[in-house]
This record gives sequence, C-alpha cells and structure tokens, in this order.
Amino acid sequence: MQAMFGPRADIAGMVGRLKLLMDQEGLPFDGGRHMTFNSRLAQELAKWGESKAESDELNMALYQAYFVDGLNIGDLDVLMGVVEKVGLPLEEAREVLEGRLMRTAVDEDWRYARDVGVTSVPTFAVAMTGVIGAQPYEQLARLLEYAGAAKRT
Repeated sequence: MQAMFGPRADIAGMVGRLKLLMDQEGLPFDGGRHMTFNSRLAQELAKWGESKAESDELNMALYQAYFVDGLNIGDLDVLMGVVEKVGLPLEEAREVLEGRLMRTAVDEDWRYARDVGVTSVPTFAVAMTGVIGAQPYEQLARLLEYAGAAKRT
C-alpha cells in the first residue's frame, strides 16, 4: 500500500485510525490487508443492488468481503459469492456484471461526484459544507448541526 499512497504516508497510522473508528461503530475491520483491489465491478454490483430490497445487506456483505476478509472485490467469482450469501438472484447478477449493464450509471455517479468536487471517499456533504474521510459519529453530528438539521430527541 505504500506504493499507492507514497513513501511518506503513515500507513500504520491511517489503518490504526480507521480501525479505531470502525471499533467505535461496532463494525468489523481486519486492518491487516496488504493489497488494494479495483472495486469497479463491486460498484456496478452495488448499483444494480439499489433496486433490490436486500441493498443494505449487499453493501454490508461487500464491506465484509473487502475490509474484513481481504477478498478481491474486482473478481467476478468473489462477487458472485457475495450475491449468493445475500440471497440475490445469481443469474441476474452475473448477467449485469458480465454485460457491464451498470457501467453507464456508475460512470454518471462518478461524473456527478467530480462535478460537485468530491475527491476522496468517503465524503460527507450537507448544505455546501463537508468533511472528507472516515469520521467519528460526533464529527458527522456537528456537520449536520452546522447545516441546520434538527436534533432528534
């Protein structure tokens, strides 16, 4: 990962901070992966999944596969395993991925993100104000308060 972020990047510090944030939210996080995989096919799968009732489960299963299990979410067989785990229709998912049926929709999402100035993920934006990177709950709550969101009781 050093090659990806540059020789001066504090990889251990970044992973440690991310692990702390994941722990605070009760999310599993291995933190020990040493490879970064192209997530484009996973994005296309998730885009297709937006039309399914199991969309949240699919996104969580993709998170688990990548950040906990260290699997290559750019691999069709890995993605099909995720689809099967969630209980979505395998043949439909395979057709979507092999035919790249969500390619244009994901391209449009990327184009929109660039147009509004998103340069990193995650980015949280509300009312023309935002924060970049994984953030603790309190920071996100402050962002919403700054933007005028009413606090729930």
